[in-house]
Amino acid sequence: MSGVLQRYGVDPRELSQDQLYKLALILQLLQAQEKTGTTSSFNLVAPLKPEKPATVLDPPDAPPAPSSTLISAPTKSSGSVPSASQPTHATEPGQSLKDLPLDGTGGKEEYGYIFTNQSLLTLYDGVKLLGLLADRIHLSTSSFINISVVGPAVTFRLRQNEHNVTAAEVAAKAVSEKHFLESETGLKIVQSGVGERTDARGLPQVIKVSESSGGTVIILVSMAVVGGVLVLAMAVACFRHYNQQLASGKLGLGPEGGAETHFDYQDCVGGGNTSRVSSVSSQFSDGPQHSPSSTHSSTPSWSEEPAQSNMDISTGHMILAYMEDHLRNKDRLQKEWEALCSYQADPSSSIVAQNPNNIDKNRHAESLPYDHSRVKLKSDVNATKQDYINASFIFDHDPRQPAYIATQGPMAHTVADFWQMVWENGCTVIVMMTALVEDGEKQSERYWPDEGSSLYHIYEVNLVSEHIWCKDFLVRSFYLKNVQTQETRTLTQFHLLSWPANGIPTSTRPLLDFRRKVNKCYRGRSCPIIVHCSDGTSRTGTYILIDMVLNRMAKGVKEIDIAAALEHIRDQRPGLVRTKDQFEFALTAVAEEVNAILKALPQ
Repeated sequence: MSGVLQRYGVDPRELSQDQLYKLALILQLLQAQEKTGTTSSFNLVAPLKPEKPATVLDPPDAPPAPSSTLISAPTKSSGSVPSASQPTHATEPGQSLKDLPLDGTGGKEEYGYIFTNQSLLTLYDGVKLLGLLADRIHLSTSSFINISVVGPAVTFRLRQNEHNVTAAEVAAKAVSEKHFLESETGLKIVQSGVGERTDARGLPQVIKVSESSGGTVIILVSMAVVGGVLVLAMAVACFRHYNQQLASGKLGLGPEGGAETHFDYQDCVGGGNTSRVSSVSSQFSDGPQHSPSSTHSSTPSWSEEPAQSNMDISTGHMILAYMEDHLRNKDRLQKEWEALCSYQADPSSSIVAQNPNNIDKNRHAESLPYDHSRVKLKSDVNATKQDYINASFIFDHDPRQPAYIATQGPMAHTVADFWQMVWENGCTVIVMMTALVEDGEKQSERYWPDEGSSLYHIYEVNLVSEHIWCKDFLVRSFYLKNVQTQETRTLTQFHLLSWPANGIPTSTRPLLDFRRKVNKCYRGRSCPIIVHCSDGTSRTGTYILIDMVLNRMAKGVKEIDIAAALEHIRDQRPGLVRTKDQFEFALTAVAEEVNAILKALPQ
């Protein structure tokens, strides 16, 4: 080993973490070639830039990050597409692909992949890329399974489909539709291809590889051996360090760890994995249902039990009977909705929102805040010296303290206003009810950095962690700093993925689990919860209505009238809960949560 190092003038102490990571990737490729008996030469392409230098540096109980081999590949594969009868496996929270069982016994899985110019591609951009590609080739998005984002690449498998399209054909189409995909996503398509995954982890190993010189192979073989030894040494050192930390009880999982943000965030998400490398079994539905029970066990690990409630059994049963009667009696429900539609708030002026200086700050002309309940910014510190933002305070029982701020999805020129509102109202929780883009239409600007930090006027936002909690929602943790005063705060964003823009979820369970997680993090703080979708009325209003009614029940209120509660919040922002379907969904969600609470109460 020493001779090899001297021959190439390599001092392991001088290798950077990135170089060590490259060596580890090369070693994995060589090992894969030994297993398959191939001796083809290969070319490396832009390697991954992981959050952590190498997977082995994680503590033993932390979920491993996927490892990847990035190599040049053709757009056709000699492998076959797995049939629809083969089982697919959903990933649990914090589970990486290498933890999943193989399809069959020792079978090889054919994966397609698309490399982009983003060093850390987000799950949304990867899913959007595949969605656009599916539309161009007239393929249902449900044909994509095992979608995973690793570094700059999105990988996928295809189930059996009516057009018999293979992963190789999808990869080839990504090249032919390159200009369209780049114009729609803002990404650059660097490469696409197909490969086989023999150990169900990382990026696919390519079936066919480009030719290269024999000398390059010899050099890379030598470097791979060196890399393997170095990685092993680093693993031993890491395990020793971890054991020392475990013995001293200073793993940073509690307040004694010294990082308040880390403690709060772990408490919010239940201490799960916080890796930016995102992996889900399928961001698209594998079937008609959206409930997590379709791909998870009946008691998924991310499910929260109902919070402790002061609701007594008799009141609970009365409320449940009232809700079920409304849901069964469609005529009664229709009449109640018609009465709600004819309701007029007073006062109801929105003069400030229609001011010529503010019109371009409204995403939707029909979703404007009332003058009496709008959120006012401090104009002296505002970037445009204005106090307007399309947002409304929503009060419940305490007229001195708003329970929520209902707002639209920020626009490109209002992101700084959004963070000013967060700062000035001391908010610690953001509930986001929309994807950034749905059906090709932008719903919200990305108001946080994709990685690292970004400055929005005088507010510096640092992305601390991004956690795919399940296929229905994810959680992000931020540091927020006012660069004028040098004050810093922490906040958590809960991002729901499973509520379509022009509809309702097929199941209430993901939303109820999502709400429980939000409230566990909020823990009764005195600041308002920011809730937004695209227009700040439809999905936003439905979430606020459900949460407000359930919170009232938990406090022991004996008389609950959801229609009156909706009128109450519509007095403060127009258009909250826009459709009868959304109102019926709110009734269903409340009924199901009350039923869950009753089951949890001592009989």
